[in-house]
Amino acid sequence: MTDALLIIPGIELLERTSSSIRVQNVVQLSMAPAFLLAGIGAVMNVMTNRLIWVANKIEKILKVSDGDEGSELLVELPALEKRRVHAQRAVMLSTASAFTISIVIMLLFVSAFVKAPLGTFVALTWLITMGLLMAGLASFLLETRVAARRNRERMEERTYGP
Repeated sequence: MTDALLIIPGIELLERTSSSIRVQNVVQLSMAPAFLLAGIGAVMNVMTNRLIWVANKIEKILKVSDGDEGSELLVELPALEKRRVHAQRAVMLSTASAFTISIVIMLLFVSAFVKAPLGTFVALTWLITMGLLMAGLASFLLETRVAARRNRERMEERTYGP
């Protein structure tokens, strides 16, 4: 009877993964990347909200600038465009890092089912994730610096005049 089971395709896979301890270990290993994925999602929420605010502000200025009274608002556009570019880049890089951390989680689970060692791929994907996340956070930092610089310029204009 057991010889008959050995010729069924995939039975070896079932034997290797039948241990609940092995699956538990994989679940435990995937918890850190899963928490990182949740953190990336929270940061992306903030980034996206800032991007939406900047885009809406640009649209409002462009609509108002069609008339004469909005011409003084056009001074805001260069800084807003820089902010939009940085925020958009931050969201895209963070999305890419969320995607690659999902690949890490998938590779961890696949490693429980295949004999081939996937540790190098997991480590490489983790490094790519961290690089993308760092680049996204750096771009977000640039966006906040542009916003802070423009606020400081506005305060000085009010204090000292143009």
